[in-house]
Amino acid sequence: MRSQLPGPGPKGPTNEWKTIKTLLPYLWPEGEKGLRIRVVAALVLLAAAKGTNVAVPIFYKQAVDSLTAGGPAASTVIAVPIALLVFYGLARIMAQAFGELRDAVFTRVAQRAIRLAGLRTFRHLHRLSLRFHLERKTGGVSRAVERGTKGIEFLLRFMLFNVLPTVLEVAMVCGILWYLYGVGYAVLTFATLVIYIVWTLGITEWRLKFRRTMNEMDNEASTKAIDSLLNFETVKYFGNEEHEAGRFDKALQSYERAAVQSGTSLAVLNIGQGVVISTGVVAAMILAGQGVADGSMTIGDFVLVNSYLIQVFMPLNFLGFVYREIKRSLTDMEAMFELLEESPDIADKPGAQPLKSGPGSIRFDRVSFAYDTRRPILKDVDFEVPAGHSVAIVGPSGSGKSTLSRILYRFYDVSAGTVSIDGQDITMLTQDSLRAAIGIVPQDTVLFNDTVYYNIAYGNPKASPAEVEAAAKLARIHDFVMSLPDGYQSKVGERGLKLSGGEKQRVAIARTILKDPKILVFDEATSALDSRTEQDILTSFRDVSKNRTTLTIAHRLSTVIDADEILVLLAGEVVERGTHTDLLTRNGIYADMWARQQEAKLAAEKLSTLEEPQIR
Repeated sequence: MRSQLPGPGPKGPTNEWKTIKTLLPYLWPEGEKGLRIRVVAALVLLAAAKGTNVAVPIFYKQAVDSLTAGGPAASTVIAVPIALLVFYGLARIMAQAFGELRDAVFTRVAQRAIRLAGLRTFRHLHRLSLRFHLERKTGGVSRAVERGTKGIEFLLRFMLFNVLPTVLEVAMVCGILWYLYGVGYAVLTFATLVIYIVWTLGITEWRLKFRRTMNEMDNEASTKAIDSLLNFETVKYFGNEEHEAGRFDKALQSYERAAVQSGTSLAVLNIGQGVVISTGVVAAMILAGQGVADGSMTIGDFVLVNSYLIQVFMPLNFLGFVYREIKRSLTDMEAMFELLEESPDIADKPGAQPLKSGPGSIRFDRVSFAYDTRRPILKDVDFEVPAGHSVAIVGPSGSGKSTLSRILYRFYDVSAGTVSIDGQDITMLTQDSLRAAIGIVPQDTVLFNDTVYYNIAYGNPKASPAEVEAAAKLARIHDFVMSLPDGYQSKVGERGLKLSGGEKQRVAIARTILKDPKILVFDEATSALDSRTEQDILTSFRDVSKNRTTLTIAHRLSTVIDADEILVLLAGEVVERGTHTDLLTRNGIYADMWARQQEAKLAAEKLSTLEEPQIR
């Protein structure tokens, strides 16, 4: 069972520690013996690097003492410093080597953590309901995930190998100074560190509001840019390039203001840090200078104190940067954790069972539904599609036709009534098994920015090339694909923009055929096709629909005349039902719709004839 990441909760230190705790499992991944060995090896190398680093100034002090008055005898003045300096150099090399090896060993752990966190978020986003994706902006969600995963990488690497080691080194240096030169040096060093940390934390907390504003404006700019580019043709149709540029620039201006404030406050932070460190170093060196003057310390001791202080305080500049970046990373991760905390509106119920194999009959039993309780969409809809039969749902736009397919797919749950397949209530089934049994050709076909082959094979990624081509032939698109320069390897462009509406729908039909479901749903599947192509597709539909339960949602009545039963939906209610012939003889709503569409068809054909060039 996958562990669940907790959500962000209220902003503040408690939440930040909670966030850090969620990262610990990534450092000790369950069932990954190799990665755990790497973590242990990295910690050993870390200890070796810090131990060696602390020993470096000792060799330097001894070398300095050996060269000053009162050092070794003249016969050893040359030999001893050289040996000490060699040890000094070797110690520095070893400290660096241990650190680099530590990073190399830990890289796989960090990258695995990034992969798992990104994958978990990606899977969670796909588990969320359609309502969430309709209400959220894709650009903002994408940016939040991107920054969140990068934040995890930073925290894993710097919390373990920079913050904690620096704290350990500070403690070791304070202990050594106390042991060698008295409590005064340790207290001075510790006091400087405390003042530095308090200043850094206080100013950084103040600066965080600017960072949050930058993130919000960055999301806003990204969302506007992606939305505008996805609607490139619409922008061109209305000549609104400057309007779109203005919207994008407005978000960038807000980002610019926040970035300037962030940069200015950073200068204040850095100046304060410099003052604290310089004051601490000067004070300690004055004490050490007095010790040399009164003979209680050697020049080597003076150099040792300076080396330790520089060795401790220099990383503090980096520690300040790390702390700021950690705070920024935690801020960046808030949005991703909020996504992980989102609960799907539609989830498998406890004890949900897979759909049992059956012929595929569908039953809508007194179904009512509303996206908003103030505006009902479906009212007491009741019908059945027997296994192997076809039922068509027709009606004007906004009558609730497409909502039926979304309910059947369990993108939404009904407000009242039940929907069942082979007598099994779909709310008690696993969503995966339910959706595996249904194939849909939607009204608005969106393709992946990949090849024609990939988009058709999406219906069954394990299908062979021969099966893909067979599906394309049934959808009457094979000949068109073969006419393309790259055939099935032709790119379809962003959202399939390189293909016409009819070509996109035929690709969608082909991939549904390839899925080979026992239930077919055609949701305005021929709405973008011309009359001739429509007839070809209808022929394919008849071939594909044999022995399958078929639910056809249509506005164009010519596509449903062969249905076993036709339901007329008006304002969410079934007002007429029967075969095409029966409904025409009743001279009701369906007959009126048919007459209007036939008149429009004849007018279009007449206009087409008039526009044809006359032969003289």
